[in-house]
Order: sequence, then structure tokens, then C-alpha cells
Amino acid sequence: MTHEWLRQPWPEVKADLRVVIALTCGSVAAFLTVKWVGHKRIKKQIQEARRKRDLGLEQMAKAVQEFKQQNPGIQTAHILSLPLVELVEKQKDGSLSLESVLYAYMEKSLTVTQEVNCVSHFIPECEQHLRELKKEKEKGLLYGVPVSIKDHIGYKGHSATCGFSQSLSVLEEEDSVLVKVLKRQGANPFVITNVPQSLFTYDCSNSFFGQTVNPFDHKRSPGGSSGGEGAIIAGGGSILGFGSDVGGSIRLPSSFCGLCGLKPTAGRLSYSGVKAPVDGILSVASTLGPMARDVDSLVLCMKALLCDEMFQLDPTVPPMPFNEKVYSSSMPLRIGYYDSDNYFLLPPCMRRAVHETRKLLQEAGHTLVPFTPLSVAYVMDELFVKSLFADGGSTLLAKFEKDIVDPGLKCQVKFLRLPNVIKKVLAMIIKPFFPRLASHLNALCGERSVKKLWEQQDKVMAYCKKFIDQWKTCKIDVILCPVLGPALTLGYPGKLLAAVSSTMLYNVLNFPAGVVPVTTVTEADEEELGQYRGHYGDPWDKKLKEIHSRMLLWEMFPWR
Repeated sequence: MTHEWLRQPWPEVKADLRVVIALTCGSVAAFLTVKWVGHKRIKKQIQEARRKRDLGLEQMAKAVQEFKQQNPGIQTAHILSLPLVELVEKQKDGSLSLESVLYAYMEKSLTVTQEVNCVSHFIPECEQHLRELKKEKEKGLLYGVPVSIKDHIGYKGHSATCGFSQSLSVLEEEDSVLVKVLKRQGANPFVITNVPQSLFTYDCSNSFFGQTVNPFDHKRSPGGSSGGEGAIIAGGGSILGFGSDVGGSIRLPSSFCGLCGLKPTAGRLSYSGVKAPVDGILSVASTLGPMARDVDSLVLCMKALLCDEMFQLDPTVPPMPFNEKVYSSSMPLRIGYYDSDNYFLLPPCMRRAVHETRKLLQEAGHTLVPFTPLSVAYVMDELFVKSLFADGGSTLLAKFEKDIVDPGLKCQVKFLRLPNVIKKVLAMIIKPFFPRLASHLNALCGERSVKKLWEQQDKVMAYCKKFIDQWKTCKIDVILCPVLGPALTLGYPGKLLAAVSSTMLYNVLNFPAGVVPVTTVTEADEEELGQYRGHYGDPWDKKLKEIHSRMLLWEMFPWR
């Protein structure tokens, strides 16, 4: 056919070429037109979402103002200073009204979100729920507590977006099981908080509500993906919040914002009614968990949630109440500890925190023994990344293609868009001088078949068994380890995926894990950071040093 076409008289060939060119140009023009129309539609959705949020915040402010006018002299500062346990008791005995507590936190959250952009939706139904709470004869363990919830935790009548604009107009038809149980225990969800686009990052920015910043330093990230929760609680606008965690998304915001956060074992709390950016990931499961200013708040929260209501609403949740006997036990523990996982070396301040805690635990009568987690480099890519991107990232990428990609995620999306052949070739080229990125690129190719996926899932189970065997050999009860911190500069989390190694390990293992604040950064820590080389000395290690060096320079010369 090709040869016959070439033998045609030149005028006819030119005519054919013109047709081919016209068709090609037409296809390109049509593609660009569809793309332009799509972006126009997205921008309209974004404008409408922002308008609705602003109206909600105005409604919130109006409700607060009306309450203050009708109830002058309310000691808001005193209410906000109370620990969760005391706040509940004062509402139960009537020394504090439910209204004074709710509107105190509504007012404070408005102030906080104006500074850090953490609230994505006001929940006006909280006022009606408050009136219903006052009629209840039985007062739950969280009676009258205003709580904040992460964007993708379903609340009836509100969107659960996972940071994607195409979900803005989809409203939840019923409350998630978590929200139902919270209400049953007397809590009152009053705001929904901001998340990063896709939830697959530990920063907190999306294309419609923008960047959430750290309340202690607006040039730093609050962490993610539960970054809105971290920011509102650290800023004082919420006393108890709920996030989710598939690689550190509760623990990293807790670390960046100086909070206490708990990632329970997956399935310990119901995930029913919670939206996910990608459904069906089983090897590494996401889980819900609480975030607060102190450990006592987390304890009260878990006691409240692990109740018959939870077990009845979701029979897949094991009917195991909070074990008070284990929690209250004063028996000395045998504690394994490490300050590095030998994959990503954390800053000096985080390693110092481990050793200071180790010393305090020893003084309290506990036995501390060194522990080295096995093969974290292997876990990071072969088990964690391949589990999340088993399809090569195609499902997630399809959602990005329908949205405006957030600037903080452009680097990650570019990697996902690369054909697998290109990823593998690039990995071969850079392996001699950047082996971690090479391994990461190979992992992003995903699995080629169902058989390979089953084999990968089997590898996860095999690693868990090996880790548990090591745990038993050491005869330990618990592990003390560092978490990434202090808070990174805005924009950097998307460039430093390797840093989540300290948290993702316990998602792969499906072990419960928590974060508590221990200390603050010292000048000695900053000086030691000047000698930081990391384990590999590659661009990721250099990037960590660059982040903190730049922040130190800014603090010394803020006019730069």
C-alpha cells in the first residue's frame, strides 16, 4: 500500500499529505480544545468551592457573634486552656455550658484558619447536634467536645474530596461510622480540615483551597496528609481531631506541629464511609486515628471509640474494648530502641530526642536494648511503594489528568507519567550515583501481572513474620524510634519522599504507632547539622541539609 501511494502523481501525493496534515492538526486542536474546556470547568468548580467555603466561614462568624452578644462575659481563654479530660467533666457537671465550649472553639478556629488556611468546611449541623446533645440522658465519654475531622472522613451533606476538585460537587449521603460513633459518645464535629491533593504526600496543599501552613512558622509545612488537622490543633482551634495514616499521615503532622498522634492497627477503628484516592490497596492499609495536645486526650478518645456502637455499626472491627489493665500497668518494660533505620538519617535533634527519652525510661526502671530494623531500603520500595503503585500509578494519574496539578506534586506526577521503559532506562543510568532514586523509579513501574501482585503481597507477609521473629528474639515489648522532623520548608516534602522511611515501616507491618513531643531544636543541633552527610551522600541527603540550612539562614537574616 505504501509503495502504491508513493507511485501516485506528485499533485495527488500532495493532496493526500494535506489531508493527513489537516487530520493531525484537527486532532491536536480538538485535544487542546477539550483540555481548555476541562480546565475552564475545573476553575469554575474551584471558584464555587471557595465561594461556599467563604459563606460557611461567614455563617460561622455570625453564629459566634450572636452567641457572644447574648452571653457577654464568657471566659473563652479559660475554656481553650482546659485539657480534654477536664473539659468533658466540666460540661458533664454543668459548670461549663455546651454552647460556651462550642462557640469558643468556633471563634478560635476562625482566627487560626485566617492565619494558616486549615479549615475547608464549616459544619453548620453542629448547632443542631448541640441541641440534641442537651436532650440526651446518657452523657458519652466525649460529651460536648467540639472535634475536627479530615476532609475524606465522610460527613452527610458535605464533600469528601481527597484533595481532588472533581469530587467537590459529590456530597456524602450518610455519616461515616467514625462520625456516627463520635456523635453517639457526645462529640460534636464542627469543621472539616484541608488536605493535600491525592493524600499521597506529607505536605498540605491542593488546587482549590491552597496551601495550609504551620502555625508556629508560616514558611514551614504543617505536614500531611492530615496537615489541616495538625495546623488547627496546634493553633488551638480544635482540642481533638481525626486524621488517617497510610505512610505517616497522622504521625508526620503531629511531629511537625508538636502534637500527640496515634496510628492504630488498620481495622481497629472503622474505615467505613471514608473515601480513598485509590480503592483496593490491601498490602498496606490506611487507618484512622486521633490527634491531640496530650496523651490523656488520645486515651480518652480511644476508650470512647472502642465501644459497642462501633462494633455493631461495623462488624469487621474486632470487638475489643480499650484494655485499661495493660494501659495502667506499672510493670517494667523491655524496650528496643534505634536512632536511625540505616536508610534515611534524620536530623540530629530527632536522634537526640530518642536518646534523651531512652535515658528517662531507664531511670524509670525500664530495660532498653538496641534494635536494628531489618532491610528498610527493601521495605521502602519493594513493599511500600510497590503496594501503593502496583498499577504503575495509572489509577492515581487518571485523577490528576482531570484536575490542575498542585505545584508541590508536579515532580511526583511527572515521574508517574513516564512510560515504564523510560523509568527503567533512567534507573539504569542514575543507579551508580543515585541508587535510592533508581530503586524508587523501578518500584513505580508497579507489577506486570496478577501473579506478580500476589507474589508482592506474599513478600509483605514474609517480611512481617521476619520482623516479628526478630522482635521475639530480642524479647521486647515496644520500640522507641525517631520520626521525621522538625517541620520542613514549604514545597520540600514533595521532593523528599525517602524521608518517610521512619513512618512507613509501621504501615507495612501494620503495627500501632504513635508520636509524642519530647524536646525542641537547640543551637547545638543546628551546628551538628552542618556536618550532616546522611547514609548515602546522594541528592536526597543533600536536600535535607539544604532545607534546614536555608531555614537557619532565614532566621539569622529575615530580610533576605
